[in-house]
Amino acid sequence: MTLPVAVLVSGSGSNLQAIIDRIEDGVLAARITAVVSNKAEAYALARAQNHGLATALLPHAAFPDRSAYDAALLAAVRDSGAEAVVLAGFMRLLGADFVAAYRDRILNIHPALLPGFPGLAAQGQAAGYGVTIAGATVHFVDEKMDNGPIVIQAAVPALPDDDAQSLGGRIMTLEHRIYPQAIHWLATGRLSIHGRKTRLAPADMPKADMADAMPCLVSPALEAGF
Repeated sequence: MTLPVAVLVSGSGSNLQAIIDRIEDGVLAARITAVVSNKAEAYALARAQNHGLATALLPHAAFPDRSAYDAALLAAVRDSGAEAVVLAGFMRLLGADFVAAYRDRILNIHPALLPGFPGLAAQGQAAGYGVTIAGATVHFVDEKMDNGPIVIQAAVPALPDDDAQSLGGRIMTLEHRIYPQAIHWLATGRLSIHGRKTRLAPADMPKADMADAMPCLVSPALEAGF
């Protein structure tokens, strides 16, 4: 069985590509029902079309208010047959009605070690603050920005001369591994939420080979194929 998911995008879609690649490799137990963007220029739409995936464009400026946009977005996702939603660089907050419709079935990835540096330009925030460790977080989505229970985090070194671009590139390398892993855990029913904590059900799975990775810490550990 595979989990039907809709992917919401606004930008280049590098995390979307990582998800597509793991699905096509046969290691991620999901299928993409639609890729929906609020921006016509999002390269993520081209990535999706290159793999024969259904796409939809919903420019938020075409709607009179946030409520109308969220209703149209929810309809597009439901009509695609999606049972879960993945945010891959989607630069809009989801409204309460949308979150309620897919409660505990919406994942997001944020390029920081939450709860530190929520919001926009997290890589630049971290570099400017002078942290020595930075990273990425996959979390469930609730009504607040970058707030839901954490699924997996990856930490990488942050160097004194880093800026948003250099630190962001280091973080992104692990984003492309932890996000497909988290989606696979959701798809295979191994995640459960207990208050602010997410629990991962154990499985007899070999761990990923991290020999070629930069110095990093990933928790929970990645499994083979991710």
